Amino acid sequence: MSKKVLILSGSPRKGGNSDALCDQFMRGAVEAGNEVEKIRVAEKKIGYCSGCYYCQKTGGVCAKKDDMTELLQKMIDADVIVFASPVYFYSVDAQLKTVIDRTVARWTEVRDKEFYYIMTCADAAVASQQRTLECFRGYADCVEGAKEMGVIYGVDVYAPGEVEKTPAFLEAYEMGKSV
Repeated sequence: MSKKVLILSGSPRKGGNSDALCDQFMRGAVEAGNEVEKIRVAEKKIGYCSGCYYCQKTGGVCAKKDDMTELLQKMIDADVIVFASPVYFYSVDAQLKTVIDRTVARWTEVRDKEFYYIMTCADAAVASQQRTLECFRGYADCVEGAKEMGVIYGVDVYAPGEVEKTPAFLEAYEMGKSV
């Protein structure tokens, strides 16, 4: 059965390592017959959550008028959500964290999702990605019916393209095919 797959590439570098892994995941998921959309978060206008809770007074309508309204609806409609981020100071990058925080307007509507996580870092140790993974898992813990389906660790990569020579490159494609 075909699934709606939403890939949220947090990489600020188009063609960067985590973005390249998103493309591989997407290639596999498309080949498996799924409907796939990849969104480069850095190319969207998404402001930070100001904690005003306007959304709670308006039935989920955010006070900020930006691209997050459309993106959040895509998250609600998806069967599968892929979070991808380079590791910045042992955590998720600001672009993707902003998206996660902004789901507060309608977070209870994001339910019954399969989650995949893609991370890349210059460090060679998988342990360097644990806080990023915990951020992703923390969000999924708030999503009713969430299921973690897979994690890709792209380690020891910095310059764009380096990930293509690592096991993570094929892993991303194979994981996408398994959706």
